[in-house]
Amino acid sequence: MNPQDPLAALRPLREPLQIGWWPPAPGWWLLLAALLLLLGTGLYFMWRHYRRNAYRRQALVQLKAIRAHYLQDRDERACITATNTLLKSVAIKAYPRRDVAAINGEPWLEFLNAGLGSEHAFDAGFALAAYRPASGAVDVDALHSSAALWIQRHKAVPHA
Repeated sequence: MNPQDPLAALRPLREPLQIGWWPPAPGWWLLLAALLLLLGTGLYFMWRHYRRNAYRRQALVQLKAIRAHYLQDRDERACITATNTLLKSVAIKAYPRRDVAAINGEPWLEFLNAGLGSEHAFDAGFALAAYRPASGAVDVDALHSSAALWIQRHKAVPHA
């Protein structure tokens, strides 16, 4: 040790402790709370949307069953009647009963086709095919694809 060098008598410098990541600053807590609130709200709306569209999923399952039954027994009239009944029940679920329960024939066909494009529209003979003997006038494959598309795409109206 050199008596001439006063710095030599000093102890080595101590480094301060590193700043830990826990506990976070209040801003991080606010950000976490906002993200959790946003996530909870998003999950709630997704769950509500899922529940509101349960009738659509159920109707599509029923439509597949109608198609399978048709492919098994080839009863065109029963298939058309069952598809029409299914579409009517979906419409009653999605729209006010007073608006759709009593319509049939051409107004029913116009109601169904209003939500579809012309390439997917229901055949003009569909509205009356259930009341006529099976004549092959309705393409059942096109009917099922139009029905599935209508079930998926129709715009439901909230009931009053």
